[in-house]
Amino acid sequence: MENMLPARFSVKELAKDILFDCAGSILFALGYYTFADKGGFAPGGVTGIAMLIRHYSAVVPLGTLTLLLNVPILIFCLPVLGRKYLFKSLRTMLISTFFMDVVFVRLPVYDGSPLLAAVFTGICAGAGLAIIYMRGSTTGGSDFIIAAVKKKYPHLSFGQITLVLDGCVILAGWAVFGSIDAVLYGLIAVFASTIVMDKIIYGAGAGKLVIVVTDHGRAAAQAISDVVDRGATLAPAIGSYTGQQKQMLYCACSNNEVFRVRRAVYEADPGAIIMICEANEVFGEGFKKAAEN
Repeated sequence: MENMLPARFSVKELAKDILFDCAGSILFALGYYTFADKGGFAPGGVTGIAMLIRHYSAVVPLGTLTLLLNVPILIFCLPVLGRKYLFKSLRTMLISTFFMDVVFVRLPVYDGSPLLAAVFTGICAGAGLAIIYMRGSTTGGSDFIIAAVKKKYPHLSFGQITLVLDGCVILAGWAVFGSIDAVLYGLIAVFASTIVMDKIIYGAGAGKLVIVVTDHGRAAAQAISDVVDRGATLAPAIGSYTGQQKQMLYCACSNNEVFRVRRAVYEADPGAIIMICEANEVFGEGFKKAAEN
């Protein structure tokens, strides 16, 4: 009998997707329901819009209301993101709704300092979203818009796009809650979420790019290889002030290797100019494997 499953279907991958969905949804629900719901601010996103609506009427549970608000956005983004991506996200949305409306409604909510509520909303929600994003899914709503923007402008980070979109919801919280504090707490939550999200998503593959201007490029490259077993790329360069021939050396390394790389270069050429830059993601041998899509 022919195998009726799609050629690329993997039970292991599906199980991993669901595991990440559950872990991310738990953290997301912890942030929005446990910490933000009683905090008197809207942390952004469609869930934030649902919280603003529930400020006037709490008849519909938070997760279900968020799911209903997602429907028109889902239809709008279908031509851009495709059916596979949206169906995968729909599964994540249903899991998130389950934890929000079935599990966390039975647990106590935080009713203390709004400042602490904002901080932990951002930490928990940011970590949850990062876990979900890393498996190529979303919790819906503004996440669909974020994913569409990310697809068109891949150089923008998830956190940066989220920060811009959430600003509108946070400002709406000022009118709903009648206090500028709602805006300030919302901003704190979004900033915390942005930092945590980017650190988790890009942190695992983050590193440094060391750029060296030197007269002894091969010696510096060999010194780096001897110390940290990293390769380097050499390119000719000309000093604009002196007009002298130089060599430009590029070396990608991990964060904990950068000090040894710098020291190795200076031992090979004490007069070298070294620039150390952030590299959000490094793909290739010795680093992360390049993503398939």
